[in-house]
Amino acid sequence: MEDPQFTIVVNGGSPGGATALKAVRAVTGLSLWHSKRLLDSAPATVREDVPFEIAATAARQLRRAGVPASVRCDWCRRTLPDDGTPVDRGPCTSWAWPTAHCQANSLTTCDCGYCTAYGPLPGHTAHHGT
Repeated sequence: MEDPQFTIVVNGGSPGGATALKAVRAVTGLSLWHSKRLLDSAPATVREDVPFEIAATAARQLRRAGVPASVRCDWCRRTLPDDGTPVDRGPCTSWAWPTAHCQANSLTTCDCGYCTAYGPLPGHTAHHGT
């Protein structure tokens, strides 16, 4: 089963100056000039189609530099809270991804066919009803 990808978004400008520019550059690989343009055009996408761990780490790095950043699941389109904790148990809008499997979700158990046949995915401790 394919994992969802995540998008890192800068939500607003930053008074962080050089520290903010360096953080954007470190996350994106852009030049300082392009990093400044990205910050000036906020809200703007910083990176797309990255795994959850990379997106969460990059957003934390940007926030530490004073850049308001968020992580959005590309499948369910939900935005993770700023503290990086999973979102509520609301439904994932992905056609291919069971809600409990969404890494943006706070569910830790699942009773889907995949988990029933092969065991729980990493981070899932048990199945519903077991």
